[in-house]
Amino acid sequence: MADTALLRSPLSQSAARLAAATRASGGAVRLAELPFLTQIDVRLDAKGAAADAVGVALGLQLPLEPDTVVRGAGLTALWLGPDEWLLVGPPGSQRDLEGRIREAAGDEHLSVTDVSAQRTTLLVAGPRARDLLAHGCPLDLHPRAFGPGRCAQTTLGRTQIVLIARDAPDTGFWVLVRSSFAGYLTDWLLDAATEYL
Repeated sequence: MADTALLRSPLSQSAARLAAATRASGGAVRLAELPFLTQIDVRLDAKGAAADAVGVALGLQLPLEPDTVVRGAGLTALWLGPDEWLLVGPPGSQRDLEGRIREAAGDEHLSVTDVSAQRTTLLVAGPRARDLLAHGCPLDLHPRAFGPGRCAQTTLGRTQIVLIARDAPDTGFWVLVRSSFAGYLTDWLLDAATEYL
């Protein structure tokens, strides 16, 4: 297990700017990085025995409806495709999750890949969060179309992201962005948030 105290997040130098924007908005938007979240990509047959066994081992069923999210046991499972899910969990839980998934699947065919270092996560919350994201996201972000429990692979400010609508009490959104684009996207978000500051 990696010691996160020795790691440096892609946005470590942007934390103060994000916090300052949050304060300046008077609560209209809240921006922060959620560094080092575990992210495990899982591919398996959704109708096979492994899917149910993996769900039991994780303490949550893998979502089967497109672009939906299931939460439980400290994990968030995102539907990315008919046979692909992304599991997001607490920092440092990669090995434990991989081991539980592989053991539960037994001899069933599957792929389990730790992609934690590939992306970082930005929290975009507050009453104006949807308006802020709408500046650069092509999705209909109205709560009727993209409410809590929804996710999508999309773009924001011309950057590929995975967007997750969060449930209460963590209302707002998680924006999963590739580490190499995180600085650019942070600058874009701060610029787009100017009207709320």
